[in-house]
Amino acid sequence: MKSLTSNILENWMGLRLRLVFEGILVGLVAGIVTVLYRVMLNHAEDIRDAVYSKMTNADLPSIVLLFLSLLFIGLILGFLAKKEPLIGGSGIPQVKAQLAGKLHVNWLSIVINKFIGGVLAIGAGLSLGREGPSVQLGAAIGQGTAASLGRHKLESKYLITSGASAGLAAAFNAPLAGVIFALEEMHKNFSPIVLTAAMASSLTADFVCQNFFGQTPILTFEALSLLPLKYYPYLLLLGIVTGLFGILFNRCLFKSLKIFDKLALPPILKPLIPLFIAGLLGFWLPETLGGGHHLIGTLVSQNRALTTLLILVVVKFVFTMISYGSGVPGGIFLPLLVIGALIGNIFGTLTVNVFGLDPSYLPNFIVLAMAAYFTAIVKAPITGSILITEMTGSFSHLLSMATVSMVAYVVTDLFDSKPVYDTLMDKLLQSDKIVKVSTDNKKKVIIEAAVCMGSQIDQKKIKEITWPKDCLLVGIMRGEKEIIPKGNTQLQVGDFLIVLTNEDIEERTRDILQRLACEEPS
Repeated sequence: MKSLTSNILENWMGLRLRLVFEGILVGLVAGIVTVLYRVMLNHAEDIRDAVYSKMTNADLPSIVLLFLSLLFIGLILGFLAKKEPLIGGSGIPQVKAQLAGKLHVNWLSIVINKFIGGVLAIGAGLSLGREGPSVQLGAAIGQGTAASLGRHKLESKYLITSGASAGLAAAFNAPLAGVIFALEEMHKNFSPIVLTAAMASSLTADFVCQNFFGQTPILTFEALSLLPLKYYPYLLLLGIVTGLFGILFNRCLFKSLKIFDKLALPPILKPLIPLFIAGLLGFWLPETLGGGHHLIGTLVSQNRALTTLLILVVVKFVFTMISYGSGVPGGIFLPLLVIGALIGNIFGTLTVNVFGLDPSYLPNFIVLAMAAYFTAIVKAPITGSILITEMTGSFSHLLSMATVSMVAYVVTDLFDSKPVYDTLMDKLLQSDKIVKVSTDNKKKVIIEAAVCMGSQIDQKKIKEITWPKDCLLVGIMRGEKEIIPKGNTQLQVGDFLIVLTNEDIEERTRDILQRLACEEPS
């Protein structure tokens, strides 16, 4: 055991510097793949828009041909999902399960099938986003890089995280959001090693992306004025509204998944339902097709009637539920941001009409509602604020954005609403269509846990703590200082514990450590 422990520690101590260079490599490849993915999506959406613009006065044979094409796309999507079940939906729950050591993933199959499936589903008009697939594509690239370099399981997880960060960064031109997403959502702790790897990969991927798409933000809001402090009471109300609608979004999403699971249809035919609806919407309300980032831009430039906004938000909401529930490849990031923007526009319009708010501040409510709605659904307020800040290119609204996001977060906490990706991961792991990780009690793995303020082990000596069975504390990282643990070593807030355990009890040990390091004494 001493030799094994020594080797693990030596490998751990040299890991951070190595991950910088490996993160750059992962970011480069993931950035190129995500750029190709965005290019293909743009072409597919351009073709879709051109088709529906010519269908205004189309004859019956042309309409029949359109729906036959959607039928063909639906069958392809159903075939791809049957061939590789892990490409269904966003992809983020799959990455979280993989990082938790619960899921076996064939990275090459994911890259090929997710890429094709995402382009077809979103390009055909389903209300899905590119960010989830981009995260999963990046994570698969990270896994493939680790396999190609012959890295062990621990290092592979960091490279998977790096790839996921790079995917999000390249999808939205948002490198900081990619890093924070890895810390806040994927690992749920601010590990210095995760930060190092994710930063290297996200910056590299964003550099690749900006070289191709330019340096302008995804969303451009001209003349976005700073919201005066006297209007902040309205933000409290907006936070409550978006929080409640976020709870509704999560509950409806899971209900939609259950309904599609119970449908007496072969899985290969289920994508036909949202595609048929997409065909109808293409004639009636084409703005609701696809992810919808163009719709966000028009909310600021066009003064829409309240009735129109209500129709758009209801249709977009319902269509997103149906699109995601069908199990085709595609994320919810962008659709939920569009719904949030519509909610903000409706709220702002009502505030202008009822309370006499200065109409020039209406765009602020659109932007702030996007961040708050994201927070209510994903329960990642820092990621939401940074993401919207980078997407709009304006860093002067962080105070108002943080305020409304935290109100929305508190509302969802009061109603005990769980983070959407955690719940989706739990549902995924209950499926019998996926391959769970087979464990081995002879293999050793390392778990990293951060000591939180006021936790059960804060300020306690190592010998005073009842540690999980069959695990060994092999190291402590205190800032830049590396500490070899001894019985009298007193743990402090911010310490990162390096724990060795058997692979077959990794999940159990991780859960116990998380409770010890983060929960207050009962």
